[in-house]
Amino acid sequence: MTEDTSTTDSVLGSDWEWAHADDWQPPKELDTGVPHTARMYDFYLGGKDNFEADRKAAEAAIAAYPALPLLARTNREFLGRAVEFAAARGIRQFLDIGTGIPAVGSTNEVARRVAPDARVVYVDNDPIVASHARALLAGHLAGHTSVIEADLRDPEGILDHPGLRAAIDLGEPVALMLVAVLHFIRAEDGAERIVRTLRDALAPGSALILSHGSPDFASRESAAEGARIYRSASAPLVLRPRAAVEPFFGDFEFAGPGLVQLPLWRPAAGHVPTAELPEGWQDVSAYAGVAFKP
Repeated sequence: MTEDTSTTDSVLGSDWEWAHADDWQPPKELDTGVPHTARMYDFYLGGKDNFEADRKAAEAAIAAYPALPLLARTNREFLGRAVEFAAARGIRQFLDIGTGIPAVGSTNEVARRVAPDARVVYVDNDPIVASHARALLAGHLAGHTSVIEADLRDPEGILDHPGLRAAIDLGEPVALMLVAVLHFIRAEDGAERIVRTLRDALAPGSALILSHGSPDFASRESAAEGARIYRSASAPLVLRPRAAVEPFFGDFEFAGPGLVQLPLWRPAAGHVPTAELPEGWQDVSAYAGVAFKP
């Protein structure tokens, strides 16, 4: 029997490069009645900074892809290990774009544990998320951590933002963090140009810390249903295969083990006490990597 792929191909694309919605447009006014990707992620992590619309969408996404909470947790663990790794390499500045709602193990907490003089700038385009971040980080902000409201789709606006310029010296190494955010940027929105613009602004010795959702470890049905659910959220879901994720790193040089399935990035370091991986890790459909600018 020939499998009917008409529905999934219309969402995923026959080459698996996307799970997109051609008719999707960013909401003109932010509304707590519209599911937001950051607040859905907060729900996956077991947080409480979410609304009914976020919870309903997140529960539907989990029903389609039960590994989502595990993906969120392993992504958070990757963030911690990667920040520790970059700080151990001497980086003292962290630019975390698409930060979402801060939770235990956020960038500033991990970086300052390794290097008390580390400076962190969080960037998010949702004023609701930004206000949450400022409130939750109030005790950490002075002199070390700041939150600016800007959009990843406008990288020049981020780089020229007075808040960033006041906190980060782009003439010195920076860890650029694009953790679980690029899969909300469509190719037609200039995903590759966005990352290239940010990479080019960094000094030698800087790092790119990146994770990205992929269809490579999920069924076509799960990926398609997840994409459909996110069509009603604040951003579409763009799942990319490994061959489409790797170019985001440009000519940066990968640290070992390279670009790998998310739970496999240095699992024995930092937040994971042994080399044993969590049950079901094979179903975590995302890639992660850290690379440095020569």
